[in-house]
Amino acid sequence: MLKEKINPDEFEFEERPIDINRVMRVRKGGRTPSFNALSAVGNRDGIVGIGFGSANEIPSAISKSIADAKKNLIRVPLSGSTIPHEIVGQFKAAKVLLKPASPGTGIIAGLATRIILEFAGVQDILTKRLGSRNAKNIAEATMQALRALKDIDEVTHLRGKAIEDLRNNMGAR
Repeated sequence: MLKEKINPDEFEFEERPIDINRVMRVRKGGRTPSFNALSAVGNRDGIVGIGFGSANEIPSAISKSIADAKKNLIRVPLSGSTIPHEIVGQFKAAKVLLKPASPGTGIIAGLATRIILEFAGVQDILTKRLGSRNAKNIAEATMQALRALKDIDEVTHLRGKAIEDLRNNMGAR
């Protein structure tokens, strides 16, 4: 099933930088500083995206990363205030475990994962960062996990069953 393309002009988004990094490029004339930024955008109602931008000044890098994030939006299936099922997202050496939580738990997560989940509209979730501490890779792993989430309608369509049959099978376990 193909994922729909989300038009960023249709929604009002919040935007926030996750990480800003100063890098140096060594050239013949000396060291040239540059900045790169990782940002997240979302509407707190199931649509979220992350982007990466690099420039010679911090504000330019942030604006580039926000523009990139608006190009990479995804729709996240929510089950009430949490996610529909447990999932592990992986990107390079980074792994992120996302687990649904009962109402009132809040978002138990590190910085990059927390910002992305808040902007996606998730209010109750348990997470664990595994393997890497790199903010960019953790953010990408979180997005991979959110992309792979399936709601009950999608699962019933894929399996060719009715929702009631699926719920009855889940209740028997």
